[in-house]
Amino acid sequence: MFKLKTKSGAKKRFKFIVNGKIKRKKSFKNHLLTKKENKRKRRLSYFSIVHKSDIKNIKKQLLL
Repeated sequence: MFKLKTKSGAKKRFKFIVNGKIKRKKSFKNHLLTKKENKRKRRLSYFSIVHKSDIKNIKKQLLL
């Protein structure tokens, strides 16, 4: 049987935290930052937890 490979995009984007949840980075902080307020950019820089309805798909991509 051949080896299964993880999705390299998912491998780069998601990390597991201690209690089994998955953390992700928030979007909208790559470009066009001059017109966004500092408060908004600061809040976008924090990590977020993946929603429970998406966990199954992400685990499938990471082969877990």
